[in-house]
Amino acid sequence: IGNTVLHILVLQPNKTFACHMYNLVLSYDRHKDRSGSLELIPNNEGLTPFKLAGVEGNTVMFQYLMQKRKHNLWSFGPLTTVLYDLTEIDSWAEDQSFLELIVSTKKREARQILDLTPVKELVSLKWNMYGRPYFCFLAIFYILYMVCFTMCCVYRPLKPRTGNKTSSRDNTIYVQKMLQESYLTYEDELRLVGELITVIGAVVILLLEIPDILRVGAAKYFGQTILGGPFHIIVITYACMILVTMVMRLTSTTGEVVPMSFALVLGWCNVMYFARGFQMLGPFTIMIQKMIFGDLMRFCWLMAVVILGFASAFYIIFQTENPENLGQFYNYPMSLFTTFELFLTIIDGPANYDVDLPFMYSVVYFAFAIIATLLMLNLLIAMMGDTHWRVAHERDELWRAQVVATTVMLERKLPRCLWPRSGICGLEYGLGDRWYLRVEDRVDPNKHKMMRYTEAFKAQDRDNYDKDLENLEINKNNLYKKEVSPLSLSRSTSRTSSHRGWEILRRNT
Repeated sequence: IGNTVLHILVLQPNKTFACHMYNLVLSYDRHKDRSGSLELIPNNEGLTPFKLAGVEGNTVMFQYLMQKRKHNLWSFGPLTTVLYDLTEIDSWAEDQSFLELIVSTKKREARQILDLTPVKELVSLKWNMYGRPYFCFLAIFYILYMVCFTMCCVYRPLKPRTGNKTSSRDNTIYVQKMLQESYLTYEDELRLVGELITVIGAVVILLLEIPDILRVGAAKYFGQTILGGPFHIIVITYACMILVTMVMRLTSTTGEVVPMSFALVLGWCNVMYFARGFQMLGPFTIMIQKMIFGDLMRFCWLMAVVILGFASAFYIIFQTENPENLGQFYNYPMSLFTTFELFLTIIDGPANYDVDLPFMYSVVYFAFAIIATLLMLNLLIAMMGDTHWRVAHERDELWRAQVVATTVMLERKLPRCLWPRSGICGLEYGLGDRWYLRVEDRVDPNKHKMMRYTEAFKAQDRDNYDKDLENLEINKNNLYKKEVSPLSLSRSTSRTSSHRGWEILRRNT
């Protein structure tokens, strides 16, 4: 019952009342110094009161709980050294990481905890010491891996075509070699080494991604932008395309160019995932994800309807015409592709002035130009501009959350020998077998002195304000005084003795 009460207090909107009641409930806990403390008992979702405060974005409760966990090591003048207990915060030995819970929640208030002490210092320590170097090395290694795969695709085994042409439009001169013909020369063996490296890399990608999908869940793993959801879909699809290409090569099946081309596009697009490690490029990848999976996905439905309608009309119009004079619409698939190019203004309207074109072509093309070019493209630009304006206000915050997610991911996947535990063991200071983070805080005495002066002047203004209100009630017969607003009274009283104090504050500032 006591643990349930603690979880309910964390969710209370009145933060001050919740903190007092939280302390009152813990005062009746008989096991507060043991492992069975109420604060360490999780709920049905596996969240302790401390983790629940982080997931809900309750910064007041989080700071209150952290104040109970800190230990002042020493203080000398304005310098103070504090040890913060990293229990439930550090993701090194946690199955359900506190940092991962914060970046994966949908509440924006939870990400504000990343700027609070000691979470901010802990993330900065992990990222600067281990996260950034490992992430940069991983980015360089992946780019070299993609270069290797690209070279294997460029120099894939081909041979001259021996069969006759079946159409005047057929311009194929090379075809794919059979498996027995693909690995005969020294160049083929060198390409085989690159292909083995590519296949091994695809298998490693699947082995690293599948356990996280099973642990987190597919919906949460692929749906969270901060966790890199779209890029996880891209890299898993890329690995599957590599394995499909390998099977088609081993079985001598024609058409390996289809999965190979998909793999090239997806593999190189996944390089943008590593932009999150750089402050200059990270926020732009966030905007790209928001626009692709927000504005562009909705716009593609409208674009598909327009293209299908007008492509069908163009194909019907040119169905009886000679394709040699105007071949952009000679069959239905080509009509779809040509209409798509016209929609994006990649090409101009096809025309041949040596022959007479159907009259309906001019009418349909006029309507298509008005709807596609003038209306829908400008609509897309306006939608993307609105998304850019909304994301620009929180892009730095989202980028910091992505850095935290990347740090937790690297810490979970790398061996313990490459990523030692951060912090100081409490046995060195007689604080038990817990780990602490040492944070040095500098207190500015002038700042606190100015704050005390400010509070004193505010109190004096309030006293003068109360006295003027009393005089106003006494002199009710004076109509002018009845119409005097509290704002004018506060302005008049600001010219009293407290005005001199405010002037001193302004000059000192």
